[in-house]
Amino acid sequence: MASHLHSLPSVIEVHNLLLDMLHLPLLKAESSLPVSAATSSTKKHKNVKKEEKVNGKETPEPKPKTAGPKINGHVKENPKKKTVKETETTNKLQRKEKKKRKLPEDGEKPVVDSKKKPSEETVLEPPKVDLWFDDVDPDDIESALGPEAGSIARQMQGLPVNGSDSVDKVLVKDKAFEGLTKIVAMDCEMVGVGPEGEESILARVSIVNRFGKCVYDKFVKPTEKVTDYRTAVSGIRPENIRNGEDFKVVQHEVAEILKGRILVGHALHNDLKILFLDHPKKAIRDTQKYKFFRQKVKGGRPSLKLLCESILHVKVQTGEHSSVQDAQAAMRLYTMEKKNWEAAIKEKYSRDKKEPPKGKQPPPSSSKTAS
Repeated sequence: MASHLHSLPSVIEVHNLLLDMLHLPLLKAESSLPVSAATSSTKKHKNVKKEEKVNGKETPEPKPKTAGPKINGHVKENPKKKTVKETETTNKLQRKEKKKRKLPEDGEKPVVDSKKKPSEETVLEPPKVDLWFDDVDPDDIESALGPEAGSIARQMQGLPVNGSDSVDKVLVKDKAFEGLTKIVAMDCEMVGVGPEGEESILARVSIVNRFGKCVYDKFVKPTEKVTDYRTAVSGIRPENIRNGEDFKVVQHEVAEILKGRILVGHALHNDLKILFLDHPKKAIRDTQKYKFFRQKVKGGRPSLKLLCESILHVKVQTGEHSSVQDAQAAMRLYTMEKKNWEAAIKEKYSRDKKEPPKGKQPPPSSSKTAS
């Protein structure tokens, strides 16, 4: 019995025999493993083979890892592929960075895309230069550079080019300061009193600042019986002055405004006389007496209407007069010639200081002669 059992083959021999019969050489290497491990591996291998037969495709064997290119004598490994979550997070970060670039913080310059075509780029227009009160006569520019340059100068200074602009646009600066300035212009309107209305009394006072903005305008209650309202010239009617301000009040208010300021006007001696006021001669700028204006129109005492037509190229006093418009016209004439006018005033008074008064001899020298 014992000899019969000894002649039986071992379990391993039987297993190897079965493997040879099934022609599965790949499982021979696993024969060295324990029986449980070998059987589990065979089951897995069989399941894989079945799936491949069902799908009709054979999965290729995994390729061995290839080393990356050499950099500075060292082999660099190929970068690992990112997972779906990693790619989503990186995309979000990139979007945030782009938004930050497009929306700069306060005080920083915006990022400009240099790849834009020239046609797509926005062209910024240069700011328009405001030369409304430039001290250059357009007529001088026209005589030196031609009519085209003269028309451009008039357009830049707010003067009419072909008579198309309104009078107010020429005389008043748009969107300017509306309060009192160091330089003001004044004009008065009068009515006639007496038997034939030959004598005059104050009926209206208007004052404008250096930009032509009206800062004071009041009708005055007559102190005497009005015999001639002179409406065709003065523009005054009975209803205008019937409830006007008292003369003393107007006189005081005007005196306070003129105090310490340069006064501009046309034939100002008449306006100051009717107000019973005085003003320093050094601070008066009378457009009727200015030498350059008289030479321009070739007249001894040119009218305000003539000066406006010749120099400003606008027509004033075409109908009833307005003391506001007359003051604006005088101021505009002054501001056009302000630079040269003020230089002439400065030179005149500096020369008067150096020269002794007429009829007076200079004081004798303090040096004494020896006896």
